[in-house]
Amino acid sequence: MPTDTSQKVAIVTGGSRGIGRAVVERLARKGVDVTFTFVANEGAAQEVTTDLCANGFIVRALRVDARDAAACKTMVESVIAEHGRIDLLINNAAVIADKLLAMMAQQDWDKVVNTSLNGLFGTTQPTARQMMRQRAGRIVNLTSVSGIVGVAGQTNYSAAKAGIIGFTRSLAKELAPLGICVNAVAPGFVDTEMLAGFSPEQRKAALASVPTHRFARADEIANLVGYLALEAPAYLTGQTLVIDGGLTA
Repeated sequence: MPTDTSQKVAIVTGGSRGIGRAVVERLARKGVDVTFTFVANEGAAQEVTTDLCANGFIVRALRVDARDAAACKTMVESVIAEHGRIDLLINNAAVIADKLLAMMAQQDWDKVVNTSLNGLFGTTQPTARQMMRQRAGRIVNLTSVSGIVGVAGQTNYSAAKAGIIGFTRSLAKELAPLGICVNAVAPGFVDTEMLAGFSPEQRKAALASVPTHRFARADEIANLVGYLALEAPAYLTGQTLVIDGGLTA
């Protein structure tokens, strides 16, 4: 893809906080026109847009529930209708509802799996169709090391994140002949709100399991996502890049 990103159009799902926000900020500061979604925290979404737009970057926020594939599809189609193209799609929206399977409620399963996979389908199908017409584009899906190694208490999250990896591999093969790259990023522990529920003992145990003895920063994950979206060789596709401080080495 060209290195000039001034005319590129991107969608980032779940962009108001954590990794998603860091991705929005990185792409916007590279001159990309960014639309991001949020579902609940309007204040956080407004903060992102206000901060970036005040500095001359082009960013807008749309309230879209990632569990609603039809709403995600409509959102993508609206962006395409406005801009006539879409160059980058970052599928990041996710939630956690950790419990041992024996104690997991159906709603805990549905919320986690549907957020990760319904939104993935809803955003990616219309995006892929547009990119096929363009014969260009890049898709980056956020998964997790939980989808690779499995984590007790996260059968729902691990299943959803493993599904994203399989989706990435299959779609990459479908779109590669048209010059479209599809990759995934699998973070380990990242110091965002998702770790806020950890007790001091859990944080200590988690840190001890990471060879670097620290959690990742959201901007470190965003840097890798930005590389795949804007700079990586076009020959790199269908891969899941793990960034976990050596946790799964």
